[in-house]
Amino acid sequence: MWVVKIGGSLHANPLLQGWLDLLAECGGGRVIVVAGGGAFREPVRHVQDHWRLDDLSAHNMAVLAMAQSAYLMHGLNPALQLTRSRLDIRRVLHKGQAALWLPFELQRKRPTERTNWQVTSDSIALELASYLNAERLVLVKSCAIDPALSLAELGSQGIVDEAFGTLADGAAFPIDVVECSEVARMRALLLGDGRYVA
Repeated sequence: MWVVKIGGSLHANPLLQGWLDLLAECGGGRVIVVAGGGAFREPVRHVQDHWRLDDLSAHNMAVLAMAQSAYLMHGLNPALQLTRSRLDIRRVLHKGQAALWLPFELQRKRPTERTNWQVTSDSIALELASYLNAERLVLVKSCAIDPALSLAELGSQGIVDEAFGTLADGAAFPIDVVECSEVARMRALLLGDGRYVA
């Protein structure tokens, strides 16, 4: 199975529909879509700054932002099956469908080392991929990606979150960070032999 994280920066991008259609069409039984918070996340940061909210409250609000993004994506392609738990993900994949994760189970009553802005939906997608023993993780971004940069360098440039490079160290599966214009390459990857040629 593959985890594909669609960056929230694609919310207003016309290519979003193509990505969702591709994953629904070619990802049945093998793809879990993780939605970035995007436009729904920014008000959380604003409110936290305004009211000086603690990171735990902001974390729980940011999880809801990811869920709103997932509902948006489901509205654009209802063939992507909404799932509320990791067990639910396995059920949907077993039925030969593509899963779209509502990450409500990430809400917390107490702060942890993950309930802060250094950990965003990038690292959440990575942790989900690790938990599910995924074969591959793909992060879809709206900006140009230099394939020569390491994950740590992508983190320092703000393309992935600050924690991602460290958390990805030693991952048991390949990780691809791709530009949203690469829909055709992703289709070839999903339909091909698993190799991703830069």
